[in-house]
Amino acid sequence: MEKVLVANRGEIALRVFRAARGLGLSTVAVVAPDDAGSLHARSADETVEIASYLDAAEHVRAAREAGADAVHPGYGFLAESGDFAEAVETADLTWVGPSPDALRAGGDKLAAKRIARKAGVPVVPDGDAAELGYPLLVKAAAGGGGRGMRVVRAPGELEAALEAAAREARAAFGDDRVYLERYLERPRHVEIQLLADEHGGVVALGERECSVQRRHQKVLEEAPSPALDAALRREMEDAAVRFAHAIGYVGAGTAEFVLTGREFFFLELNARIQVEHPVTELVTGVDLVQWQLRIARGEPLDETVTRAPLDGHAVEVRLYAEDPRTFLPQAGVVERLRLPASIRVEAGVAEGDEVGVAYDPLIAKLIAHGADREQALDRLGAALAETGVAGVTTNLPFLRWLVAHPVLRAGETTTAFLVEHPPLSPPRKPPDPVWRTPFRLNLPDAAVAAPPRVDESAREHAEPGAEASSVSAPMPGTLVRVLVEPGAHVQAREPLVVLEAMKMETPLVSPYDATVRAVHVREGDRVAAGTVLVELEQ
Repeated sequence: MEKVLVANRGEIALRVFRAARGLGLSTVAVVAPDDAGSLHARSADETVEIASYLDAAEHVRAAREAGADAVHPGYGFLAESGDFAEAVETADLTWVGPSPDALRAGGDKLAAKRIARKAGVPVVPDGDAAELGYPLLVKAAAGGGGRGMRVVRAPGELEAALEAAAREARAAFGDDRVYLERYLERPRHVEIQLLADEHGGVVALGERECSVQRRHQKVLEEAPSPALDAALRREMEDAAVRFAHAIGYVGAGTAEFVLTGREFFFLELNARIQVEHPVTELVTGVDLVQWQLRIARGEPLDETVTRAPLDGHAVEVRLYAEDPRTFLPQAGVVERLRLPASIRVEAGVAEGDEVGVAYDPLIAKLIAHGADREQALDRLGAALAETGVAGVTTNLPFLRWLVAHPVLRAGETTTAFLVEHPPLSPPRKPPDPVWRTPFRLNLPDAAVAAPPRVDESAREHAEPGAEASSVSAPMPGTLVRVLVEPGAHVQAREPLVVLEAMKMETPLVSPYDATVRAVHVREGDRVAAGTVLVELEQ
């Protein structure tokens, strides 16, 4: 292995470039036509233009053109595609990741659950709606990152949720298969980091707590989890390793679980590097991306990995171009970018770059390490205080609020955290420590509303006026569904249109009972932020 092509973009492409150079390898970037000015395209030793990040043949062509002998897929796009891995290997290139067969077994969530059951790993029940009951979760069979996921609480919502999840999954991963599983209201989300070599060695490198999420996407991750003790950690690590052995896994991967009390359920195996991998690197001292490359060139795991101790605590947050209250993605030019020098930072854009509508709006990851959890959070809070972004709206105020929140500080977050504590709301007193015991953890789940979605903010996007108003695009995007026509009567919170931006769908709803006076867009139209989409009258 001498030259590595990274079949990805943004901060993960930059991360792989750094790891490759640390091993003395040359790097090749690929860039789509609408991404030509991006930071990753300026940062590799060579850059090759491709038609699309989702076109496997284009990546292979680019590797051959540049003389690369290996392909690293990063995360997202084709990273978990068995067909892509097979195409790379067929072209006599080294694939930095699991085998095509392991990718198909682990990347297909339904197949993965069947294998997990056989290996004695507990899984969340799946099936049809009649068997599962409500609430249930629609999930994409391929991919991850929250795309292609919908919570359904009543039978009347199911058809629309299935259609939306399939469209979103097709746009993000090129695979529109979806399935249903039981929805757990208030679990923790805990994942185990794995490394496996070609010689049968598999090691678990501890866990990450990833419970704070919006739109089923993580916004803060930490290692280790405040919810695990040594015994529970061993149980979850053993389950993850059993699954890896069962599918013949090779490379870096993450077994994701939900945890309620001391009971855990396997969700899926992410057969790739994770966005949040730096927190594991900081507490173990293991460079996971370099080990991906070393494993791909045939090296066995050594004692620096198999005996890596957990040292201190690490916390990561994701700085996004998005509204800090609604999490609506935003676009614009980053006119000023001040990132902290006191902690680890992995950025995907630089000052002067544009955050567009076609890709994930991640600006940077900020990762702090400390001797204990309190020190890590303090250091992260101080780093966020010195961070500044101008020219595009970001979630920076939300991140500062989050890291200081008493419930987060108490280690009590679940996946329902942002439902129970809306973004930027005044913090309530954290639970009394007397309740943070096994007795409390074994109580039945509290009934909560669905995770916050962007339609919560519909009234914010309606122009004022009691007699008539209009619903405008909160961000640039493409209309994938127009659900009403002039003269239609709509109820409060009824969807009017569905806007797609950055591979995520945003339903915009009526702020009150009304009649549709005019519809100014058609399906397929691309619109700018602020464009009037639908006019209403009461």
